[in-house]
Amino acid sequence: MALPLLRIPGTCCSIPFTTTTKPQLFPSKTLRKTTVAATTELQTPLEVPDAKDYQYPSGNVPTHKVKVHDRVRGIVHEFLVPEDQYILHTAESQNINLPFACRHGCCTSCAVRIKNGKIRQPEALGISAELREQGYALLCVGFPTSDVEVETQDEDEVYWLQFGRYFARGPVERDDYALELAMGDE
Repeated sequence: MALPLLRIPGTCCSIPFTTTTKPQLFPSKTLRKTTVAATTELQTPLEVPDAKDYQYPSGNVPTHKVKVHDRVRGIVHEFLVPEDQYILHTAESQNINLPFACRHGCCTSCAVRIKNGKIRQPEALGISAELREQGYALLCVGFPTSDVEVETQDEDEVYWLQFGRYFARGPVERDDYALELAMGDE
């Protein structure tokens, strides 16, 4: 008998579930019934065909070409993204590695500067409206609305632009004396 599988979204893994109705005797001599036992089973990721042949689950939604200049790695990625899919998620489904951390639009790890085109990002909490107007976007919660060309940014630089003026008057310098005092209290 084949076990039913639970697909975990965003991963290549499934968890087969087995149910056991046989009572188990525990050290306290109490009878307990095991209802669900899970074991993991790794599966090989599906191969994604060439981007132009890729069928997106979106159906008839328009797709746009996204070009990402990764400044850190010195690589340029080009791939197609439907209007109703996040740019980062679609890139990952095509085995393209881009910087990210939270996947919720709350940090600045996946921040990019838009060179051409438009990105709709209603859930981008990690950048202010002011930074959006200056052309910044977050790939993890960004939807392309046209062909787009973007360039990755230094996370610390974008974080400073977003939050630095509220927390300090400049970059914080290491204070070894204060650190020594703090460590001495432990």
